[in-house]
Amino acid sequence: MVAILCPTCDVGVAVDNTVLPNEIVMCGECRSELEVVTTDPIRLALAPEIEEDWGE
Repeated sequence: MVAILCPTCDVGVAVDNTVLPNEIVMCGECRSELEVVTTDPIRLALAPEIEEDWGE
């Protein structure tokens, strides 16, 4: 596990070393949904909102 700073509240988010790109993790402090953007190094960004036409 590594701690990556939440882009919303700057609190450390525990992320497993085996995460994959596009996985969603939750910030325990601000409850933001975060998407794993890259894994080397691990970077997080706000997850995109689900849009009405996804999955069509």
